[in-house]
Amino acid sequence: MRLDPPARPLSDGVVRLRPWTEADIFAIAEACRDPEIARWLDSVPQPYTLADARAYVAMTKRGWKEHALAAFAVTDAGSGEVWGSVGISVVDAEHEVAEIGYWVKRAQRGRGVATRAVRLASCWALRECGIKRLQLRADLHNVASQRVAERAGFTREGVLRSSRYSPRRGRRVDFVLYSLLPGEERCGEGEKPL
Repeated sequence: MRLDPPARPLSDGVVRLRPWTEADIFAIAEACRDPEIARWLDSVPQPYTLADARAYVAMTKRGWKEHALAAFAVTDAGSGEVWGSVGISVVDAEHEVAEIGYWVKRAQRGRGVATRAVRLASCWALRECGIKRLQLRADLHNVASQRVAERAGFTREGVLRSSRYSPRRGRRVDFVLYSLLPGEERCGEGEKPL
């Protein structure tokens, strides 16, 4: 199992996934200043600065180099505008298990962008990278994220009760656990134009 950059950007004609670059720093900082992203992702510092965005891009480059993190900018397939992020990280290399996570900037939410991005990244990971199990965790209170998982074809397995403490949320978090296995991925089926 190796997370190597795809030979060319992944696209369904509406969204395009490509590795992050320094040219994306302003777009990342702007999007991650959104309190809704920070609400669900404790790893997103608040306030979010350009230095945070630079550090994030550097971390994604290390992840690609180490074959342990595949971090993609989710962009408009036409204009190249950054719409969000999707990333796959190795959870258990020996057993070929990885986890996927994502965010979408406010203006693009509710339009199917996250579902498209998750489908593209999942298909690539399961078909090209040797991943045998792709997991997704969503806060039990984050209904929108759970809908993305289900629309992308993931199977709900259960709830990881009191999985960890979130200082930002001021509570222990229950995560809904989803999985996707090779052969279950939906690569573009049933997609409607945005």
